Amino acid sequence: MLRDLLLKWPLVRQIVEGADGTGAESMSERTRNLRARNKGAQVARSVCPYCAVGCGQLVFHKDGQLLSIEGDPASPISRGRLCPKGSASFELATHANRLKKVRYRRPRSKQWEEIGLEKAMDMVADRVWQSRERTFVEERDGKSLMQTTAIAHLGGATLDNEENYLIKKLFTGGLGMVCVSNQARI
Repeated sequence: MLRDLLLKWPLVRQIVEGADGTGAESMSERTRNLRARNKGAQVARSVCPYCAVGCGQLVFHKDGQLLSIEGDPASPISRGRLCPKGSASFELATHANRLKKVRYRRPRSKQWEEIGLEKAMDMVADRVWQSRERTFVEERDGKSLMQTTAIAHLGGATLDNEENYLIKKLFTGGLGMVCVSNQARI
């Protein structure tokens, strides 16, 4: 009886069995019953959204619930490793204080209000177009210029070359922006 009680302690089991403490002898009853939190979950491969490195991520989800985000060992870029920002991706998506609705503060107001996504997108589009119309310069010193410096675009680092090419064409050719850059350069 006393022997059984003593053998419940991992240290005593290691001494009695002459083990090195790396096997089952080092586990308590609780640790023997532990299972990975992502056991039985589906896995989606993704890319970290923070910089231009493009580290691979494994996104574990089950029943519509995000369980964890980890580095992808199969990624030739990161080989399963993530920087501190990439490691915090799970919190980016699940933090209790994450805003999930569009909030707007009117000029000189002290209060935020929730507005619909469609309305917010229309407001952004209207303001971009109004800024372009107000500041667009077609010609300078008798030469065609066709540009505005009142608006700029900062692209996402996880976009591929083709997406960045199309964005640059839209914003420089379509809107006349000259301030087009990418998050990867920051």
